[in-house]
Amino acid sequence: MPRFHCPIPLTTGQQLDLPAGAARHVQVLRMQPGDTLTVFNGEGGEFEATIDRMGRSNVGVTIGAHSTVEREARRAIHLAIGMPANERMDWLVEKAAELGVASIQPLMTERTVLRLEGERAAKKTAHWQSVAVAACEQCGRNRVPVIHPVISFSGWVRRVAAGGSPHTRFLLSLRTGSLPLHDITADPARISASVMFLSGPEGGLGNSEEDTAIAAGFAPVSLGARVLRAETAALAALTLLA
Repeated sequence: MPRFHCPIPLTTGQQLDLPAGAARHVQVLRMQPGDTLTVFNGEGGEFEATIDRMGRSNVGVTIGAHSTVEREARRAIHLAIGMPANERMDWLVEKAAELGVASIQPLMTERTVLRLEGERAAKKTAHWQSVAVAACEQCGRNRVPVIHPVISFSGWVRRVAAGGSPHTRFLLSLRTGSLPLHDITADPARISASVMFLSGPEGGLGNSEEDTAIAAGFAPVSLGARVLRAETAALAALTLLA
């Protein structure tokens, strides 16, 4: 059954017009009045809905029964990532949403090629949020991960250090002595229900950035002997942790 994100309060029996993007998708699928679909607003569970009317650019539905089904990971994984270049960030956001990430914090680090600020940064963040929504519609998630505004590494790590958050904190590092993440995840007692995972862009974080992160409570971990692309490494870690 087609699934659509409707970021508004939803109640059984309610009649409403689908958001513009969802309405266009319904029309592309050539759905008709009487057909059913699934809608969710990110606040938990999902609703069955029935198409009542089809206009040129709008689709009206009646909200039906609510289901409490959830498809979330057993841990809330918050990924902080030095943005990879080109379209790889889009791919990372899409796959991370499918794998169950709770939030993504795009970072500008020492080695980040993609430099964003102002209106351009806001547009990119909105775009990545829409990518996450589409991934959730496809994979069955009823809670959409938050894509935070782009921030510098230094500004972000200061905020994390001052916040005293309860997350277990890990830093992907190539340093000698970094613990294998696989060994850590084999003992669930070593990891809390909420994890913050920091990973660098192409080339990784700089030495001074790693020092700063370690001082802020991030434990350096590795993913094994092979060197992975920035977006692959983040997703591999997410899979192990979630």
